[in-house]
Amino acid sequence: MPTNEERTLAAAIYVISFFTVFIGPLLIWLIKKDSSPYIDYHGKEYMNFFISYTVYTFVSVILMMILIGFLTIWVVGLAGFIFTIIGAIKAYEGTSYRIPFIFRLLR
Repeated sequence: MPTNEERTLAAAIYVISFFTVFIGPLLIWLIKKDSSPYIDYHGKEYMNFFISYTVYTFVSVILMMILIGFLTIWVVGLAGFIFTIIGAIKAYEGTSYRIPFIFRLLR
């Protein structure tokens, strides 16, 4: 079971992403990944999430040329928002949450 500090920092990775999309979560993960496997797991999960949803957003922008992108960009944005909140809650609860629909590039 992760400590209270580990759970708080893992949840902070997700929450701070609303304010500093990439830099905040990256800093928390890089500073604490060697001292806590739990924070390392959630840091990798968020970075994989960020990479995947950046690709999905880029594809949606390209699809705007054929008008379907105007729909998919909203779906990607809403899914990103919801999965970030769920990730923060699960991290704070002390469980390992795997965000759906992401590429697992960092293992």
